[in-house]
Amino acid sequence: MALSLQEQLLKAGLADKKKAKQIKQAKHKQRKAKQKNNIDVVDQNKVAAEQAIEQKKARDRELNQQRQLEAEKKAIAAQIKQLIEVNKQPRGSDEVVCNFTDGSLVKRMHVSQAVNADISKGKLTIVKFADGYELVPTPVADKIAERDESVVVYRADDQRPESDDEDDWYADYKIPDDLTW
Repeated sequence: MALSLQEQLLKAGLADKKKAKQIKQAKHKQRKAKQKNNIDVVDQNKVAAEQAIEQKKARDRELNQQRQLEAEKKAIAAQIKQLIEVNKQPRGSDEVVCNFTDGSLVKRMHVSQAVNADISKGKLTIVKFADGYELVPTPVADKIAERDESVVVYRADDQRPESDDEDDWYADYKIPDDLTW
């Protein structure tokens, strides 16, 4: 007949009889308390293992969420790059210098007069692309701005000041019709 694990450890000298007896008594007491009081005895090792599993799951979820955010950022960057490459407009000959601001810096772009007029009318928009700047139609710039506002550098329609009725200090004063200078 095969010996139990406890008997095998005692025979090999890896455990002593006193320790084995204490463990046996503790298990017997737990079993009796459980039967008598119908109380579940909490196993600390089991609780610790469950907590470790929950912590690992939470950490894995967080890492997965970070990976998804990074993948979304890469996808958005690829969409912006594709929109710019497909829709970029030629600058024409270097007749006119177009000055625009990128943050707090004033930048220059040499364009033709026709292209400069289109930029001024708001038909074309300047966007940041790689190390330089490109011209794209304003509807395309709107699509790019939906994905990332920082890529759109200069729009003529954004630069026009809006008239506010609050700023009109003299709105209450009538101008006389018979005024001669």
